[in-house]
Amino acid sequence: MTSDRRDDRGRPDDFGDSSPAPGADPFGRPISHEARLAAARARLRWRRRITLTVGALVLAATGITTVAVAWPSGHDTTPAAATPSLPGNGNSPTDSASPPHAPAAADGAPAPIATTPADDHPPAAPPTNDPSTAAGPPPARAGTTGLPLSGRIVMIDPGHNPGNGGHSREINKQVYAGGLTKECDTTGTETDKGYTEAEFTLDVAHRVRRLLEAQGATVRYAWETEAWGPCVDERAARGNAAGADAIVSIHADGGPAGGRGFHVILPASVKDGKVDTTAILAPSRALGSMLSAAFRAATGNGPATYLGTDDGLVTRSDLGGLNLSTRPKVFIECGNMRNASDAAQFTDPNWRERAASGIATGITAYLLKGT
Repeated sequence: MTSDRRDDRGRPDDFGDSSPAPGADPFGRPISHEARLAAARARLRWRRRITLTVGALVLAATGITTVAVAWPSGHDTTPAAATPSLPGNGNSPTDSASPPHAPAAADGAPAPIATTPADDHPPAAPPTNDPSTAAGPPPARAGTTGLPLSGRIVMIDPGHNPGNGGHSREINKQVYAGGLTKECDTTGTETDKGYTEAEFTLDVAHRVRRLLEAQGATVRYAWETEAWGPCVDERAARGNAAGADAIVSIHADGGPAGGRGFHVILPASVKDGKVDTTAILAPSRALGSMLSAAFRAATGNGPATYLGTDDGLVTRSDLGGLNLSTRPKVFIECGNMRNASDAAQFTDPNWRERAASGIATGITAYLLKGT
């Protein structure tokens, strides 16, 4: 059987019986070891792009419904406006999907910013929530690279910050979160062996960025170099200001040790003063549905067993990062750090790469569906 591999000029690697000797090009000329390596890397890059694009197109053609679920009895800590809130963590409620068994998970939305002094951040501008700014899936932008996501802007928000533990005064201050006030941020949860949520989210964010940029997207972070935070309202403000086509906040849950699996959090209907999430509900649901399907396919993991949702989708009204966003946005809790099986996956770089691939594929599917 002949090979379907191609060299760096698009010519077949395998010519059957007429193939040149190893180490020679199709014309019999010697090829250096460095040139062969470069050609192999080029083929790998294009195969990854094709795989992501095909997977995204398949997901984009799939209709997936959304359900809002109630949390298990005794887990609600913050009153929810439209749907039940996620469990708290025994501390003051904050933008987190972490149940009472772990430090809460912060919330956010993005745009990269340089390091800010370890003092109070400037107050975030209130969202205007103009429906015209949140349509989705968004129309194609003018791109120049010819890649599938050329011209698109994607915001990735790595949940929490490894430096939060040393800035308790700053992260404990209350900020407006859309109909309620919450702590600026939290330290997040961790595995029983001490691998922190903040380490995990930043690692996966870097992997997602690499995959999306290979597809031609412009990828920005909510933060990358700051010593702590930023606060949940500031994360949302940065995403709004950047005009992102899609925003995903990456987290890991701290649920009951006996439960495992991922879930995607969608914004609820929240109206409070200038805050109105109506315009982002439909596009965020579409983004979340495709993200859930892609993450499940990439990792082989199912939805969280402790939440009672078949499609991995839940709706929350107590997260400032969603309430204050004017752009399509969701959170993904990639699994449960308190569960031994999920924890083992979190610490495996190969699994983190699969998780990143699922996130990137889901985002790509959402962005391509509107083109």
